[in-house]
Formats: sequence, C-alpha cells, structure tokens
Amino acid sequence: MCRASRATGQCRTGRLRFSRNHPAGYRERGRIRRSGARVGSPSVATLTPYQQLEQEFRRLHAFRGALAVLRWDAAVTMPRGSADVRGEQLAALELECHALLASPRLARLLERAQAGAVTLEDWQSANLREMRRLRDHAVAMPPSLIARLARAVAQAEARWREAREHNDFGVLVPQLEEVVRLVRSRAELLAQRFSLDPWDALADEFTPGLLSRDIDALFTPLSRRLPALVTEALERQAERPVLAIEGRFAPGRQRALCTEVMKALGFPFDRGRFDDCDHAFTEGVPGDIRVTASFNPRDPFQGLLGALHETGQALYDLGLPAAWVDQPVGQDRGMALEESQSLLLEMIVGRSRAFVAWLRPLLEKHYDVSGPPWSEDNLYACLNRVARGPNRSEADELTYQTHIVLRYELERRLLSGRLAVRELRDAWNDLSAQRLGLVPVSDVEGCLQDIHWATGAFGHFPSYGVGAVIAGQLWEAIREQEPGIDEEIRAGRFACLLDWLRQRVHAQGARFGVPELVRHATGRALSAAPFLRYLERKYSSDPPDRAAAGA
Repeated sequence: MCRASRATGQCRTGRLRFSRNHPAGYRERGRIRRSGARVGSPSVATLTPYQQLEQEFRRLHAFRGALAVLRWDAAVTMPRGSADVRGEQLAALELECHALLASPRLARLLERAQAGAVTLEDWQSANLREMRRLRDHAVAMPPSLIARLARAVAQAEARWREAREHNDFGVLVPQLEEVVRLVRSRAELLAQRFSLDPWDALADEFTPGLLSRDIDALFTPLSRRLPALVTEALERQAERPVLAIEGRFAPGRQRALCTEVMKALGFPFDRGRFDDCDHAFTEGVPGDIRVTASFNPRDPFQGLLGALHETGQALYDLGLPAAWVDQPVGQDRGMALEESQSLLLEMIVGRSRAFVAWLRPLLEKHYDVSGPPWSEDNLYACLNRVARGPNRSEADELTYQTHIVLRYELERRLLSGRLAVRELRDAWNDLSAQRLGLVPVSDVEGCLQDIHWATGAFGHFPSYGVGAVIAGQLWEAIREQEPGIDEEIRAGRFACLLDWLRQRVHAQGARFGVPELVRHATGRALSAAPFLRYLERKYSSDPPDRAAAGA
C-alpha cells in the first residue's frame, strides 16, 4: 500500500472515510452530517443565521446542478434549432440564482452570521467567507445583464458550432460581438466592486487569489526558457526518428479504450457518463459528472489524451469534500486547480514511461495492432513528440504554454477594446506567426479552435498555463513523497496517485486560495521552477537527472 493510503486509512479506491474528528464532518447512520447542523428539516426558528445560510446555498447548489445538465445537453444532444429555447431556460435559472444571492434576506443573514463568526469551526468560517464572495460577485451585476448574457451565450455557442462546420469565422462575428460587449459591461461592474482591473476581476473567478501580475510572474520564466528548449528537443528528435503509426482507428474502438482507462483511473460510471462531442469538456456536479471527448479516426491518441484530460477534472470534482458538497466551501478552487488535475493526468502521467508500459497491451487489444511501431519505446517517443503546431488541444508540453500566452494576450486586447471582434482572425494569425512560427490554414485551426470566448469565459485561458505550472509542482511533491509511484503506475494501480491528490487537493475544496492550496499540498510556494525542472529533465539535451522527472 502506498504511503498516502497507509497514512489516512483510505481504501484502495481513494474514497475518503470521514472520522468523527475530521474537519469536514462525520458519518451518522450512513449519512454525512456537518458539525453543528441538524439531521432532518428543522424549522427556521430553531436554526442559527449561519445554518439558515447553509439552507439557502443548498438551494443554489441544486439550481447550479440543473444548469450544468442543461449546458451538457446543449452541447451533446440538443437539436440545433433549440438554442433560443435553451437560452430562455438558462436565463431563467441564472436569474433564480442571482435573485437568491442578491436578496435582502441573504444580506441580513450574512451580517448576522458574521457577527457570530467567533463560534464557527474552521470549515464553517471558510464557508461563510465563500458565501460572501459569491454574493459580492452577484450584487455587482443587475439581473438584466445576467439574462442578456445568458441568452447571448446560448446563441453564440450554437453559432460557434455552425461557424466551425462552415470554416467561417464570419458566421460567429455578430453573436461574439454581443457577448464581448456584455462581458465588458460585466467586467467593469466587477472591477468597480472589487477595485480591480477589469480583466483581473473576471480572472478572479477562475484563479482565485492570483492577479495578472502573479500570472505574469509565472509565465515570464517559461517564455524565456521554453523557445530554446523546444529547439533542443527538436534537434534531439531529428537524431532519433520515430516509426509512424498509421491506419484508421474506429471511434467505437477508441471509446472502448478510453472507457477501460477511465475505469482503471477510478472514474465511477455509476455516477458519471462518457459521450462523444466535437469539443471535449466536463460538466456536472459531484454525483453526476458528464465527460465528453472527440475522436479522430486517423489519430489513435487524440481521443485518449482528451479523455485523460477530462477525467482529471472529473476525479477532482468527485473527490471534493462530501460533507460540504452542497456548500460554497465544498466546490472546486477554480479552473487553475481543475486544469492542474487535468494536465497532471494528460501531460505528465499519461505520457510517462510507466504509463506507456501499462497502456501498450491495451492499445494492442483495442486496436488489434502489433509490430515495431507499437513498441514501448516508439509509443513513448510518439506521445512525447515536440512539434510547432496550430492546435492547442493537440500541443505538446513545451509548445502548449505558447498557445496559452497567445490567447491571454488576445483576450486582454478584446476586453480592453484595443482589438475588435471582426479583427480577431487577422490578429490571431499574425500572433501565431510570431509566436509559433506558423499561420493557421483555416479558421477551424485558428480563431475557431476554442469555444471559451463564445461562452463569455474571458479570464479562463491563463488557468491552463497556471494549471500546468501547478501540475509540475504537484508531480515533484508526489515523487518525493511516494518514491514507488512509477512501479504503481506501470502495474496499472492508480489508487496511490488518486489517494495523494484526494487527501491534499480534492478534499480541501475551496478552503484556501490557489497559492495557499498549493503550499498546503506541496509545502512550497507556488513557482514555475518545479515545472521547468520537469521539462528540463525530460527534453533538454543536457538534463540534470532525467530519471527524477519520471520521464
């Protein structure tokens, strides 16, 4: 048994067993009960202000769960012509959420609960802090803006898919202009409320505790070192050509492979789904997680790597503290942490020698293949091949950060008004030529790659880059604390990895901000240095110690 399992008494599946003394709560007759809360449905008169707040946020959690399922349905099964109807449904639920958060009653309860905060336990205090944070964000925006943005996003998402089908960014431009206009209004209101730069005010929802200056401090050392490291990696590759992996790989076979891998990693299919979609994503709430992936018959790895990415996020959501699942403190700590879990599985673990050794027999079984191209060494070389390509979702570890910085720069220009939506295609192509050394051959390979801006998710893209940095720091800590992790992965035993993450990251919910959570998990301040060490050991022509990276 790995150290994390021995230390916590967790079962091999990695599920938490709360004891009576666990800060998140304890089990009573098969039910999770929070300290100080009553089992059943007591009258409001018997509840403290804080306990009444818990009831209100339990309702909010239910609304958010319904929104998640509706968004998943819109992407996976909804008829294309239903976008307007779905937009009205989403707008109605968003308004209910906003009304709850902005209500005078909630304001009074928060004030009274804060007056008695000295009596709260640690998790309750953190929960109260997150309640205030959610309300502060909500009251910064009028209901009319929320409704208009929900409708605009529903229409823009549908147009984004249509634009991709026609390979024509112009199809999306009118709807995206409306989304950007509304997001600017939202950013200005949030900026006034929190005394932040408009972009920082939006990004705070994805990377709580990090501002653009903090993100720049993480990205700058990467931008300085990675171009030369990419060149070194390309030169090393040229000396050792790989055998091409060719053929057609039916989506059904790819889906079966992904399903087996996801089961081994710990994804519970009795509480989750796995579907096809044109853009991989994860949606849902703990207990009902929806994972999607896209499959290319010419590429045996695209669907698998996408599934690994989304499974990392899904396992994070499923590992959140069960006793607080319907409260703000029991939610994830923002997209940067979610991406760290995704990229840890997809980029670091999923492309390691140990994982490839375990994966190879599964590839032979599901794809009915054999021979030198499918050897362990060749598979490892193929999965870790460095190339300057146009697609973020297909990028390797070294060039991935460049894709993120490109989007980071463009969205800040869009939000500030220095770049018009109709100019985005040309600006994207120009910056791609400067940073990646290539120009996309189509809109689908360029400015139509990602759905994020159509959904109004400005401030999201840096969370991918920050997530990669966090993943590198977590991996370094895992290898220090679990020296047998390679052998566990090589044998297809992932409970040790999952237990470590559950205990130090997942089960912490939103107790801490991003920097504090990273320090709690690793014992060190958030830094790009561990990620750079990992990349140097794996790709440099003169690595300090390649074995130490798990490369």
